[in-house]
Amino acid sequence: MRPDWLLTLAVSVIVAGFARAEDTSRDEVLAALSKATTYFHNRIADHGGYAWVSSVDGKFREGEGVCGPGTIWVQPPGTPSVGMAFLDAYEASGNPIHLKQAQACAMALVKGQLLSGGWNYRIEFDPAKRREFTYRDGGSQTAKTPFPGGWDIWKKRQLKGNITVVDDDTTPAALRFLMRMDEKLKFGDKPIHEAVEYALASLQNAQYPVGAWSHNYDRFPTEPPDAKHYPVKAASIPDAWSRTWTKDFTGCYMLNDRITQNAIATMSLAHRIYGEKKYQEAAERGGKFLALAQLPDPQPAWAQQYNRDMQPVWDRKFEPPAITGLESQDTLETLLKLYRETGNKVHLEPIPKALAYLKKCELPEKKLARFYELNTNKPLYFTKDYKITYDKDDVPTHYGFTFASRLDNIEREYQRLLDTKPDDLRKVRVSKRTKDLDATVLKIIKAQNAEGAWTESGTVRSPDGKKVTPKEGVVKSETLVKNVETLCRWLKAE
Repeated sequence: MRPDWLLTLAVSVIVAGFARAEDTSRDEVLAALSKATTYFHNRIADHGGYAWVSSVDGKFREGEGVCGPGTIWVQPPGTPSVGMAFLDAYEASGNPIHLKQAQACAMALVKGQLLSGGWNYRIEFDPAKRREFTYRDGGSQTAKTPFPGGWDIWKKRQLKGNITVVDDDTTPAALRFLMRMDEKLKFGDKPIHEAVEYALASLQNAQYPVGAWSHNYDRFPTEPPDAKHYPVKAASIPDAWSRTWTKDFTGCYMLNDRITQNAIATMSLAHRIYGEKKYQEAAERGGKFLALAQLPDPQPAWAQQYNRDMQPVWDRKFEPPAITGLESQDTLETLLKLYRETGNKVHLEPIPKALAYLKKCELPEKKLARFYELNTNKPLYFTKDYKITYDKDDVPTHYGFTFASRLDNIEREYQRLLDTKPDDLRKVRVSKRTKDLDATVLKIIKAQNAEGAWTESGTVRSPDGKKVTPKEGVVKSETLVKNVETLCRWLKAE
């Protein structure tokens, strides 16, 4: 008869064997990363760049618009987002293949940099389409900015092929990726380094005296926005505002789509990488704008866009002058990041009052409305024919009018920072491997096909604009970025 202890040992070995069969090894994660980035680089890239959605053979691709042959997308989750994922993979694994793939993304962006300093939503490599844009690589168009500069000039879009887009994190994302690439290459790649310096100078030049940025700009090098026309003042609520769309686009200072917030983050990163004081000063001016843009009591939060008199104004026909739940949260998070970067407690001052007010604005199910009416604080919505209403049952589907509240997380981070010693503010917190993270990584690896792709059902548009539903599915840049980030987090975790 077999001893009990031996039977127990045998069972333990069997159970441990089953557990290990479901575990993920470092080699498996490294292999999954290599397969994923190599597949994307070899099969999906066009001139080193990417779109948002592609057929698995790379034949059809689209971003926010159609991508023909030779078209790549800059606006996230396009080329800079994929490049960042490649860089993350290199940092987490040490495999030089990822750095080479990231460098291809960087060179695609260098070829698409505009004379105005940044990037448009897309880059064209087809010679005929390329002539529509004023790229630094071959461009010759120049123009001096007439008085007063800024949005009152740029919104006329006179230099249509030379528009640097700050909206949707387009130029800031490209610049943050190129800065990280420049750092990884020890600042030795001349085209990349020069593109970064030129872009940073143009983004600095586009900053208003009050510290904000606009949706786009179309001239550089040139004079910055004139301080006499764009005075530095605190935000206020207008005595009256039109309840119908004004179509005037007077909002030159933008928080919508994180325009100013992303520019601030970009300047902070530039200071961290290059150590030059002028970049930190630009980020600090941005932080001062966020403080000035906080509306007075009893609504001490933020609007999407402000005119040069620092009052909330209309933008698009579904974006009225109002307090905004989404961009106010984005602003609070930016102020916390600025404090982590600088240790300057002035950036924390707007936070307690805003948190207390916004918590009172929360809707059922821990949500915030996108818009709250000035003075009355009632949630605002739009009907499908774009008329303002207090009723949320007939809203357009292309735009979000309610969002999850992040206020609890913001408050926790605020309290954590208050309790953190100034010297510890920028310490990187190393995450730990958890059962949930292990399970997620295992799921990601199992979902990867033999080539290294994560395919999913969906449509993609052909170059003539027709929707195509490939039977083998599509691949999405957003999915690659998310999965690579998770795999890298697992590799770096304790």
